Amino acid sequence: MNDALAPGPSDPGPPPQAPPSGGGREEERHSSWLELFFDLIVVAGVGQLAHLLHGEPGPADLGLYALLFLAFWNAWILFTMYANVAGDRVRTMLVMAGMFGMAVMAAAVPGVRHHNGGAFALAYVLVRLLSSRLWNHRGEVIVDLPITRMGAGLAPWVVSVWVDGHARYVLWAAGIAIDLVSMFTGSAGRMLEQARKDREHRHRAPLPVARYADGGHLDERLGLFVLIVLGEAIVQMVGAAGEAVWDRALYGVAIGAFLLLLQFWSLSLRHGTGGVPLLGAGAVPVRIALVLHCFVAGSIAALAAALGNSVAFTDGRLPGGTRWLMCGAVAVYLVIAAVAASASGRGIRHVLVKEIPALAAVAALGLFTGGWPPAGVIWLLVAAVRWLIPWPRRRATRSDRADGRTGGPGRAPST
Repeated sequence: MNDALAPGPSDPGPPPQAPPSGGGREEERHSSWLELFFDLIVVAGVGQLAHLLHGEPGPADLGLYALLFLAFWNAWILFTMYANVAGDRVRTMLVMAGMFGMAVMAAAVPGVRHHNGGAFALAYVLVRLLSSRLWNHRGEVIVDLPITRMGAGLAPWVVSVWVDGHARYVLWAAGIAIDLVSMFTGSAGRMLEQARKDREHRHRAPLPVARYADGGHLDERLGLFVLIVLGEAIVQMVGAAGEAVWDRALYGVAIGAFLLLLQFWSLSLRHGTGGVPLLGAGAVPVRIALVLHCFVAGSIAALAAALGNSVAFTDGRLPGGTRWLMCGAVAVYLVIAAVAASASGRGIRHVLVKEIPALAAVAALGLFTGGWPPAGVIWLLVAAVRWLIPWPRRRATRSDRADGRTGGPGRAPST
């Protein structure tokens, strides 16, 4: 099995089954139309989170953004892993019901601080219950993400429906924390044994089995999600620019923002795996790749909100909250790139020469560019991120090929 993402460590017990394949050679799977539609709805919710970061966001705004983003991502990954192992045998109606729940979550975001908080929690509970129904029907435990059969993190969300104010956010954070801890420490072997006991107690057959994720298909889904988040960032920039006065200051901000997002696309999708910048194929276990992907998508969405905010200040100084949001989002992305590059065997020299200087430059921008116009900050961020992108190799000329200096017959020159 040629997985782009390596399976995580499994527990002793019966060997996990691989996803269905055809014949002696595994067929290459691609995302279905239903999966793509589901991703679009989830990213629409991620785009709604920009409402929480408008103006001059503070620590409380950023905390609420992170909390709701994790809720969206957590619900999305449960359905993503289900589709990954179910293949063309997905229960379409239940998945569509999950899509509706995600749409309600998205619609509730702008008013989540006031009258829509309970609706958001109820929709999240609905989505999680639907995902549990899907997994119970399949009777499988995913070795790479045993959280698919855990429901402890859902209890605080249920309680929060009857709670108001900051206590509600504390309950949400507790639920998300339980899920994240379970993701890291969950044992597929223990969960498989518990699931089998439950089935035996209820006299239900067949007994649950352990299964690995389809790495190639999961890699594609993760990459497509990052691609759609980047597209949503472009949409936000276009919308903000459409309402602004078109002058030189706006041109500087718009072109710089576009180049910055283009560089993120290059690092994540041309030079990365599963949307994670500079991550090599099979370099880390699936559950670690998922965590890296979560931070990457979250940082891009936060950057999109900051870039959209900057359009309103093209003729003046970039507010401190927006500046720190912009630089912080880029810094998180670069930290993930450094971790991925190190895990992929690029070596400490690469990290010291590439990632560390870029991170230092971004930190300096956050600290010392107070009072600068948005265009100046954005273009320096473009320069910092560009430092990480591998330079294209020179194409082989006819004389090079005659001298045998290409990679061999049949190999295209690197670009």
